[in-house]
Amino acid sequence: MKHSLIIAGHFHEKEDYFATRAAGRDDWLIVYTVEGHGEFHVPGESLLCQAGDVTILRAGTPHHYGTCRGEEWQLQWAHFTPLPQHLPLLPSGSLTNQKVPGDSDRLRIHQAFNRLLDDSRKRGGYWNELCMNALQEVLLLLAEQRKQRLDGRIAEVMHTLAQRMHEPLSIPELAKQVALSPSRLSHLFKENTGMSIIESLNTMRIREAVLLMEHTDLSLAQIADRVGYRNYNHFASQFQQQLGMPPSVYKQKRER
Repeated sequence: MKHSLIIAGHFHEKEDYFATRAAGRDDWLIVYTVEGHGEFHVPGESLLCQAGDVTILRAGTPHHYGTCRGEEWQLQWAHFTPLPQHLPLLPSGSLTNQKVPGDSDRLRIHQAFNRLLDDSRKRGGYWNELCMNALQEVLLLLAEQRKQRLDGRIAEVMHTLAQRMHEPLSIPELAKQVALSPSRLSHLFKENTGMSIIESLNTMRIREAVLLMEHTDLSLAQIADRVGYRNYNHFASQFQQQLGMPPSVYKQKRER
């Protein structure tokens, strides 16, 4: 693996904090704003960042950044030299700011930065490799969001469906979670994903059922219950609809 040293930190700064580099740096900078507001300035461009934003500054870019006047700024940051596999994941501009939609993805990025900082401080035998893994997770999440361009509220509902597919879920409950009316959520979900909420939930459940059939000795009734179907006939109907055969036939083919 090509060596690419990471320098990381977690700051909580008042309005007098700033950094100016007239010639830029020879590495990249990535910043996750935890709380407060910061500002970045590069030739011909300025931007503000707030909680939930990830800002990426390209190597060699002259810049000035700091806490906004009258504010405080809590930020997690890392200077890094990209590995070859990182290059397709990085934005093309000199300075970019990406708002991370949904509490779940924000938490995941925050936790990745926490791991990165922790490993950089411990300096264990593979500390730099672990740091690069955490950084790559952040870059992959950002690239996936740019690719999907999902509305943040829909991304949050998708996360809830994936995490709680085995539970009884209602559209009003999901709508309340993202501060939308049930009808508006249903319309927006279909517009973003091409499927209804119920169709998406059933797809997740059947995919999970297939994995359980292939990797466990659970009975079909147990599997149906495990993925959220309290009525076996409903499970069998959905399975037939999505895979073109009853679950019993699918299981028999896998056991041959």
